[in-house]
Amino acid sequence: MFSAMRLLRNPLRWLGAAAAALALAGCQVGAPGGAGPRVGGQTIQVAMLLPQTSGQGGDAVISQSLEFAARMAASELQGVTVEITVYDTAGQSAQAAAVARQAVQAGADVIIGPLRSDAAAAVGVAVANSNVSVLSFSNNTEIAGGNVFVLGHTFQNTAARVVSYAAAQGRNRIVLTHAQNLAGEVARDAVLRAAQASGATVVATVPYEFSQTGVINVVPQIVSAVRDNGANALMLTSDSSGALPFFAQLLPENGLDTEAVRMLGLTRWDTPPQTLELSGLQGGWFAVPDPQATADFNARYEATYGTPPHLLGALGYDAIRAVGETAAATGRLGAADLTASAGFQGANGVFRLLPDGTNERAMAIAQVIDNQVAMIDPAPRRLGGFGF
Repeated sequence: MFSAMRLLRNPLRWLGAAAAALALAGCQVGAPGGAGPRVGGQTIQVAMLLPQTSGQGGDAVISQSLEFAARMAASELQGVTVEITVYDTAGQSAQAAAVARQAVQAGADVIIGPLRSDAAAAVGVAVANSNVSVLSFSNNTEIAGGNVFVLGHTFQNTAARVVSYAAAQGRNRIVLTHAQNLAGEVARDAVLRAAQASGATVVATVPYEFSQTGVINVVPQIVSAVRDNGANALMLTSDSSGALPFFAQLLPENGLDTEAVRMLGLTRWDTPPQTLELSGLQGGWFAVPDPQATADFNARYEATYGTPPHLLGALGYDAIRAVGETAAATGRLGAADLTASAGFQGANGVFRLLPDGTNERAMAIAQVIDNQVAMIDPAPRRLGGFGF
């Protein structure tokens, strides 16, 4: 428990440099009009920006997995050839912008990466006038738009899937609790939008200070909000390395009936697996990427490289699928071209890029039953017309 709270005091990884990202995002130009320039022949020049030598723990492993997955996707494409050139950002926004300009000068048709939002925002600004699209691996929707896309799994995707499913099952009176920080506010807004779109009602919103004391103090307020508003669902926006284990223990101890009130998750509850053993989460619902597509991708990757992919490696695969399928269909890679597809076959299931620079992904609904994950609503095989 206390090791979890130690991590809770740190910002979410994708918001590690949020202030810089927001400042840079404010400098971006509007979305490019019309389609992009034609790519040269049937060969696409892809610049891949990765933090290979950032010095941050794990970046080298993530970078390798992203690159390997991208090259595997390129080998599976038909009707088009993708040539990938990797540029090292060293985990620095300034270097990311510099190598992005270098890549465009060298003839890159599209940029995939960088990994984090601050660097992705800087790259978007650096190449804004080139009409070269940037498919970043970030999930920070604050930087999306113009020539920058985010490929990461977003709160808005998960919120839409979980809330719409809950509403369809009659769990349509939701209490929402979130941390009083940027990540918590993004999560809150995603849930509020999802509720409005699905017909559910957020009957109360309960913020809490992003600290151990803040979490402990807010528990009685959450229980009261559920009782006073006749809620039949509670949305927890925290993750397993933060406040989630505390809520899962303290809420039932303070009188919350988790059978009458369905627990909903905006994050993955199956990582680490020990989270599934928390009694307060039993019966709860959360969303996961398409399990079958994920298993197929992991098996092909391991057969090719002899080791399992990093969890983020799938984004490298998805970037190349989007680029390759778009180029094969249209011969162009502008923002309008990349968003014209009804869906790409990604490593974690079907996904598509949206005109606002965000993405939409097909996800499954999972339930915690007897300390294990049970899939109770499969991921759709196509996007559109299924509730989110």
